[in-house]
Amino acid sequence: MAIPANAQTVLVLNSGSSSLKFGVFRRGDEDEGLLLEGSAEGIGRENGSLKIRSADGKVLLSQEHLLESQQEALQKLASSLAEHLKEAPAAVGHRVVHGGPHLREHQLLTPDVLQQLEAAVHFAPLHIPQAVALIKQAQAIFPDCPHFACFDNAFHRTMPEVAAHLPLPARYFEQGVIHYGFHGISYESIVHRLGDALPRRAIFAHLGSGSSVAAVLDGKSIDTSMGLTPTGGVIMGTRTGDLDPGVLLYLMRSESMDADALEKMLNRECGLAGLSHGENDMQALLQRSQNGDAPAELAISAFSISVRKFIGAYAALMGGVDLLVFTGGIGQHSDTIRKRICDNLQFLDLDAASEKIKVMPTEEERQIARHCRQLLASQ
Repeated sequence: MAIPANAQTVLVLNSGSSSLKFGVFRRGDEDEGLLLEGSAEGIGRENGSLKIRSADGKVLLSQEHLLESQQEALQKLASSLAEHLKEAPAAVGHRVVHGGPHLREHQLLTPDVLQQLEAAVHFAPLHIPQAVALIKQAQAIFPDCPHFACFDNAFHRTMPEVAAHLPLPARYFEQGVIHYGFHGISYESIVHRLGDALPRRAIFAHLGSGSSVAAVLDGKSIDTSMGLTPTGGVIMGTRTGDLDPGVLLYLMRSESMDADALEKMLNRECGLAGLSHGENDMQALLQRSQNGDAPAELAISAFSISVRKFIGAYAALMGGVDLLVFTGGIGQHSDTIRKRICDNLQFLDLDAASEKIKVMPTEEERQIARHCRQLLASQ
């Protein structure tokens, strides 16, 4: 891809619970051209690592050491970028998982937007404080360019009212207690890349440590598995997915668990980890299952079936399915899991060898760069 020499660079920061991915992009003739990419993995753990690669895959930096926080990881990334880039970024884009009920569009991060984001912390107490801290640090490191927030639930604003409403008293809907959905930037990237080849009825499955499924009709989200928070939907690495609310009442009464204790358990100790007695890595579970480990097999089966159920439900919602796309770390790289999910979906012509199935890498950082470029142009 030819990249004009005068094209401005966009730095994208994509933070996870224990990772920080980044990409540096320049506008090419047709799309955002990657200059540098990398990640800080295992933040807060002894096996933490920091890697930076050029667009051709050449490793420019590789460090194996403990990174105490995302802020430390960002500082080290910024120092490394200064060595490899000749110009400061023209914009910085941030992936923000949840912005609450009033922040649903990709936009410039003004002081007012940051204030609204901080006021919405009760919608995602595990995500918003971390996002705000990282944004403020990035603004201090790169003070001379605009910073943009790209919200992970923006793609799902097109869900109809019947999907957005939760079966609660109406006053809670007015307070913003609604079905939001997440992984929207990943899903946007798939819609963008498929372009005119995207059929009318599609189902996207983003499967990783966090997993979700979305029904996409005419290029728009009409339903998705995650709900008010990224905890709901399919079984995930350490998150429960959908759960009978009576279970929470039981835990509150029998073990005197408060909201903080419940939140920690539901997000950190459940899902694959809970079913397998502690393991949440799918590759490790597959290896254990091959060696006859029953809890590992239970976790794999439960995960595969939960994804299959949502695929079947969304096919029913749309009157069929023309395309099923797998993405995310598990969705892209595990043939075994894809086959197990598609087991008994032959009636939808979705067996593992079906032409109606695509495997595509997610391009969240590139999609954020696209949004930033559009927002820069509109200023």
